[in-house]
Formats: sequence, structure tokens, C-alpha cells
Amino acid sequence: MSKAVIVKAKRSAIGKENGFFKHLEVQQLLAPLLRHLSEGIEEHLNDVILGNIVGLGGNIARLSGLQAGLPLHVPGLTIDRQCSAGLEAIRLACCLVEAGAGDCYIAGGAESVSTSPFEKRARFSPEDIGDPDMGLAAEYVAKTYQITRDDQDEFAELSYQRAWESLETGFYKQEILPIEGQTTDEELVRKRDIKRILLRAIPTFIKNGSVTAANSCSINDGACAVVVMSENKAKSLSLQPILRFVDSEVFGVHPFFPGIAPVFAIKGLLKKRNLDIRDIDLFEINEAFASKAVACAKELGIPYEKLNTRGGSIALGHPYSASGSILVTRLFYEVQQRQDCRYVIAAIGSGGGIGLAMLFETCI
Repeated sequence: MSKAVIVKAKRSAIGKENGFFKHLEVQQLLAPLLRHLSEGIEEHLNDVILGNIVGLGGNIARLSGLQAGLPLHVPGLTIDRQCSAGLEAIRLACCLVEAGAGDCYIAGGAESVSTSPFEKRARFSPEDIGDPDMGLAAEYVAKTYQITRDDQDEFAELSYQRAWESLETGFYKQEILPIEGQTTDEELVRKRDIKRILLRAIPTFIKNGSVTAANSCSINDGACAVVVMSENKAKSLSLQPILRFVDSEVFGVHPFFPGIAPVFAIKGLLKKRNLDIRDIDLFEINEAFASKAVACAKELGIPYEKLNTRGGSIALGHPYSASGSILVTRLFYEVQQRQDCRYVIAAIGSGGGIGLAMLFETCI
């Protein structure tokens, strides 16, 4: 069986809703990434697999590939697993490589909430079960897993601190492909007094709650994708593998608690591979809400020094389908900065109560 490896990864800067990317549709965000990532390997591409959940419809992957000027033989597949879509696209590409269906894919996701035609979100769960908005579900996680407002604000402040440090040291430059000249995530364009903002924020979703706009992510535009190849194909093209796919797990929980779903996916993944939390050197778990990140860390016993070490979506924003692929891209560049990484995990929870986790080992 041919092992799947990741050899390239790039993302756009992340824009605010109706911010600097407000005039770009999804395919216009994706096309520069696809053009860049495919350079030199155009004729080897088997497919482009992309997640998108609030776009204009149609096959965004095919549309984006054509707009990028990819060869006509590259078909394009668009998938929707809500916020897990970008990570699922990478998972699917890895599984296709290992099944022998192909040996070269671009996979990721993108979202343009600014140009989305939808005024309301899709339904995640039927009425007889209940379909809470994600902020309310974050409150349910906080209450059930005893995550306090202080716990959430502390983590949110840490996310911002790490994001600013990563910006100031130039870490994000290697991740970001400039699109329309934008090289900095819009949330970081102007430095703010986050401690003061956290203290003054009021509960957003329920009276006397603990989830606020300050300890939650924003709504954003952005795109991200990676190149997944068989290890043999990468070697034949003289491309350096950085992350090698090991295994994955997807798991469903009650739709009231999507924020805790990554815990079960990660536990199942580690059990399959006879590994322990202590064997994993880095975790990237989509934040979305601080209650989710803190609950996952608490339930799994993940120390904060191993979790989202460069900041996350609370500080940078959450462009839905792109977020899962951003987790992998973050790991792609972070492991190249370290000498002590063997195993890393990317995980995300999404609407409807779905958790997805991917385990990689480093190749360098």
C-alpha cells in the first residue's frame, strides 16, 4: 500500500465577513491557491477535492480548477461536512491515495460568507432531537463539562497572544499566499487590548451564560489547500514529504454537543493505533469557541503547550470549510520549525455533532 504524504500547503489570509475579501466569490479565493499549489505537477493531478458549505452551489472544486487554469482532465469534487469539510477533503484524498485510486490530489476548503446567498444556516438536526445554534451548543458544552467563564477567557487570551507572536515573528508569512495583496489576517491588522475586551464582553447566547463574542470565533472568508501525494510519486518528482498520513477517525455525538465531538474521534484514533495522548507532540483542534477547546483539552489531558501553539480561530477567524485544512497547514509548517515532533493530530467538531481527527507522522 502506498503511503499518503503532504508535500505542499498554503492558505489565504483570513478576512472578516464583509471585510477585505467581501467582493470575492469562493472560486476567486481558491483559484490563486490551486494555481500556486499545482505549479509543476499539473499533469500529475488526479483530482481536486474541496469543502464548501455556504457557497452559491454547483461543483465549486471544478469551477475553481477551471478558473485556476488547471488541465481539463482534472475533474473536481465538492463536499460538505459542515466545519469538518476541509479536513474531510484531506482525509478523503489520503484514503484515495492509499487505496490506489490515484497518487496526486489537491485537497482543502474555502468559504466566502460575504457572498453567500444564505441568510440562515442549514439545519443540522431534526426538530424532534433539537437543533441549537452553535453558540448555544457551546454553552451546553461549558455547563456539562464545567468550563467557567474564566477558563474560556484565559484560553481566548492565550490564542490571541500566540497569534500576535506568530505574526510578529513572521511565522504566518510561510503559510499565506498573497491574494489581492492581502498578507495579514484581517483580525490582526490592528492590535487590540484583548484582556480589556474579554473583561467587558457580555454573554451573547443566554442570560448569565459564559460564552461571549470575545471568547468565540468570528465569521470569516478564506481558503486553504494542500497537495496530497503517494510517497513514491513525491520522490519521483523530487518533492519533500513533510507529513505522512497514519490514520483517521470520524465520530458522531448528540447534536447539542458538537464541541466535544473531537474528544471521541481522537480517543478512537489513538485506540486504533495503540497510542496515548502523551505520544502526540502537537495538537491542532479548531477553537470556534473557547468552551470547546478547553473542554477537549480537559477531557483528553492535553497540556496547553501542545495545543494550538500558534493561535487559532478565536484570534484569526473561522472560515468554515477552510478551517480544517488550515489546521493541517499549521502543522505542516510548525513541524518544520521543531526537532522534537513525531506524531501530530488535527481535529475538528462540526454542526450536527460530528468529530473528525487525523493522525500524521513527520517525514523530516
